[in-house]
Amino acid sequence: MSTLALLVVLLLVLVGLLFLGALGYLAHRRPALARPLTVVLTGAGVLVALVVGVAQAGPR
Repeated sequence: MSTLALLVVLLLVLVGLLFLGALGYLAHRRPALARPLTVVLTGAGVLVALVVGVAQAGPR
């Protein structure tokens, strides 16, 4: 995997973790929106799908 692809994956993970933290905080502060754990786990699934897509596109 190239250095650029590794950098993109690292940045995607960092931004994704910040996004997941924001989702968890939002759901925790406003419980009527959704249960916090469900929101964070859904976001984590999306993050994993994006990271896998970028990681597989790297070797080409």
